[in-house]
Amino acid sequence: MGNRYVIATILVVQALCAAFFVSDIVISVLGLPIAPLNWTFVELIEIGAAVGLVLGVIVGALALRQAHARSARAEASLKRAKSAFRDMLEDRFGEWALTPAERDVALFAIKGFSTQDIADLRGVS
Repeated sequence: MGNRYVIATILVVQALCAAFFVSDIVISVLGLPIAPLNWTFVELIEIGAAVGLVLGVIVGALALRQAHARSARAEASLKRAKSAFRDMLEDRFGEWALTPAERDVALFAIKGFSTQDIADLRGVS
């Protein structure tokens, strides 16, 4: 949960930094009069805004990498679970001494196919 707050904070900082640069451009383009600011102060604000944008890019890249890693772990876990389920089914089918045709029908039924769909898939009536 703390990670969400960090990302949200960086996102807000990044939005403020972008707003600063955009507002500076809009003021210049529209020729709006503003009170002159100390040049050193303006430079510090621009440096801070640039640093904020760079931090946003870095945090975004780290969050993306973390999301990809989490997705890969979930996919690997799902693959293991599917394999274990398939192995368990094969064991049960062996215990019950099902024929290959019965195994096919059982697998299709487990997958949720209707009786008619199973017959169509197997090419029987």
